[in-house]
Amino acid sequence: MRDHEISFDSSKTPAAPVFAPVFNAAVYFVDRHLDEGRAEKIAIRSIEGDVTYGELAGNVNRCGNMLANLGLARGDRVVMVIKDSAEFFHVFWGAIKAGVIPVPINTLWRAKDYRYVLEDSECAAVIYSPEYAGEVEPALAAAAHVPAHAIVAGGEGGGDTLALGMAAESATLEAAATAADDPCFIMYSSGSTGSPKGVVHSHIAPVAVSHYYGAGTLGITGNDVCFSAAKLFFAYGLGNALCFPLWTGGQAVLFSGRPTAETVFETIESFRPTVYFGVPTLYAAQLQAMEDAGESSAHDLGSVRTYVSAGEALPPRLFETWKAKTGRTILDSIGSTEFLNAFISNRPDAVKPGTTGLPVPGYEAKITGDGGAEAPRGETGALMVRGPSQFTHYWNKPEKTAETIIGGWVNTGDTYYVDEDGYFVCCGRSDDMLKVGGIWCSPVEIEARLVEHPAVLEAAVVGRPDGNDLIKPEAFVVLKDGGNPSNGLADELLKFCKSGLAPYKYPRWFNFVEELPRTATGKVQRFRLREQRGAQS
Repeated sequence: MRDHEISFDSSKTPAAPVFAPVFNAAVYFVDRHLDEGRAEKIAIRSIEGDVTYGELAGNVNRCGNMLANLGLARGDRVVMVIKDSAEFFHVFWGAIKAGVIPVPINTLWRAKDYRYVLEDSECAAVIYSPEYAGEVEPALAAAAHVPAHAIVAGGEGGGDTLALGMAAESATLEAAATAADDPCFIMYSSGSTGSPKGVVHSHIAPVAVSHYYGAGTLGITGNDVCFSAAKLFFAYGLGNALCFPLWTGGQAVLFSGRPTAETVFETIESFRPTVYFGVPTLYAAQLQAMEDAGESSAHDLGSVRTYVSAGEALPPRLFETWKAKTGRTILDSIGSTEFLNAFISNRPDAVKPGTTGLPVPGYEAKITGDGGAEAPRGETGALMVRGPSQFTHYWNKPEKTAETIIGGWVNTGDTYYVDEDGYFVCCGRSDDMLKVGGIWCSPVEIEARLVEHPAVLEAAVVGRPDGNDLIKPEAFVVLKDGGNPSNGLADELLKFCKSGLAPYKYPRWFNFVEELPRTATGKVQRFRLREQRGAQS
């Protein structure tokens, strides 16, 4: 086998990738397409213009040469605060090809968050879009560790130092002689339960998620056009829009703005994607927009053959309403930064509403109880997963790594059970589970009941001590447009919950809010709701 090639072991089901001793992921995801005759095929589409595979490969090489000539050595980190754009692809794959480790991070963060990552990663360079200068530059000024290079990607008036630097470089670059299990990139977790952690992935990870999930489960091919509402800096978006299209030789549609119901509709109608990746919150907003518009403003979603959801559990009512409205099912799934993308998912030929689905072929999942033993079907416990795309370790956090990877299995931090059909059912984050009256209670179940009420758009449930310091459910509710928050509506929701839930599960308090605090991927940050309540009390 030649350097940087992959073969497939057909003796395993599904066939497993086998890597050459020297393997650099950038060669397979970018350069391979030139050898296979795709130089003139469009790889990236956006309102900023189309990019062919040939143009992509040339700019990846220029960026890799630029980083090397700036003095970045193999293993050095380059922090990326870059909007969804071709520049993101250039920096990400250019760094990997040069043996440098890209660190894409959340573009919605504030200066204190960027300062934390600059210091924690000890990066040699930071590359940022000018839109984020107002937060990145103060972080650079305050950080104890200041990278040697700060580079602006995009902009006008000569401020685009990335483009200037790349323009002076060769479009030819020999790939660094990395191995498949060498560190490839770092992604900082979204922080749904606190401070982000640097999740280190090897060159194997993008191959595994693309082979087993993108192509193997979702059936993505070179004829598909992928559009992800989740941004590239998040693992879900990176897999959806950067890995899957380049694995198959398809196309990625990029949208750099804030994803709203209307901007998503406009992007789908303009670029005609065949696979759309969303989150439950956005699907709910899209349905609300459809309902508000009525028949007078129908959206053309006919190009989309597959809808995918992740980030949090997809409520059954949302699944059914979307199917009734569009004629298409949403494939709910669960992934994590630690696995780069989905490891459990519904499939086009195996969908069960209210569940996360079945393990992605190539991955294993089990539920364990307090003692670590595997729980019988129907019993809740910790979701443990292992598979080829799992992270190698947390950057600078050996103790956290040891707590999370146990005997080769990753403790996902989620509570699940397996139903009678073998489908995995989400009960929420383990830290969010409530013990009410001595019985474990899932906030997800209560939230699903609340969103069945016609006035409710979204809901989140957390635990709150009552007058006797006993934990009871508390609900935070976002109403649909035109909803009227009142004591009367709270009483109505209370009765609605009591009529559909076990007696101990109904919320004791209702708070009507404009929006729920979420990570960039749509996960509810319940700890912020608890902090908010504490600040008000």
